Amino acid sequence: MFTGLIQETGSVLSVERRGGVHHITIHAPSLAARLQTGDSIAVSGVCLTALAIAPNGQPDRFEADLAEETVSRTSLSQLAPGTKVNLELPTPAGTPLGGHVVQGHVDGVGRLLALKPVSPGNDKTDWWLEIEVPEGIRSYVVEKGSIAIEGISLTVARWDGERVSVAIIPHTYAHTNLCTHRPGDLLNLEADVLLRHAAQLQAAQASERENLQKLTLAFLITNGY
Repeated sequence: MFTGLIQETGSVLSVERRGGVHHITIHAPSLAARLQTGDSIAVSGVCLTALAIAPNGQPDRFEADLAEETVSRTSLSQLAPGTKVNLELPTPAGTPLGGHVVQGHVDGVGRLLALKPVSPGNDKTDWWLEIEVPEGIRSYVVEKGSIAIEGISLTVARWDGERVSVAIIPHTYAHTNLCTHRPGDLLNLEADVLLRHAAQLQAAQASERENLQKLTLAFLITNGY
């Protein structure tokens, strides 16, 4: 489990095709030294398994594989040498949950529509981020609820049913990969898992009520009860 609080921005050093997977090497000066082979790490919101740690004796990097499913369903399909990525290690048990519960299981990719400064020309300005949300996860987005964008825990400021708008503070803009993205880019989205489970539970309860309503006397007699 992650919290959506980015600990470091790394950069992609290489992307190679090895058999049926894409193999990536990521430069992570602070976090690589804390990894062991097999550890989980969120890369721009995607939970990956760290493989080779400090390859060739270089302690500031790690390697990971991307399955075809990951490439086809996330923004990691856009990775290239030099791409900036958000990095977060799993949250240890008992640690304060500063963001919200993030699984690293991307629900879909949204298209960046706009990223505009609130006060142009001011290096301490807030930013407005606007994304087109894919239809499959729209029912799990609510105004003032949580959403993970590229692995970043953010609050939905505005929601019109298709587009989500989020206020980005200067710290988040400067210390994540958002500052590298432009309109048209695809960004990883993960809906609030608690909201998603609540919606699924509500749907199951509605289905159960509907089935109970069908248990009329005529239905029971017809079916031999």
